Amino acid sequence: MLRRLYKFYRTNYYGINGALIGLGIGLSFVFIGFFKTLFISLCVFGGFWLGKRLQKDKDFIKKLLDKILPPGTYR
Repeated sequence: MLRRLYKFYRTNYYGINGALIGLGIGLSFVFIGFFKTLFISLCVFGGFWLGKRLQKDKDFIKKLLDKILPPGTYR
């Protein structure tokens, strides 16, 4: 039984994950409202983007802070 369920999940991976994400977003609209859900979604996508940038370039934060602040201020 569990093997059949796992095989079904593996063959329909994108559809099932899309449905679960849609369910989560829909429930969050109902329970916490549109703007709070939008804010949480922006934070999640921002964190994902930052994580991907840090995975590619370990000194991304240092370079970003050097652009914003005078060099050496945060060290």
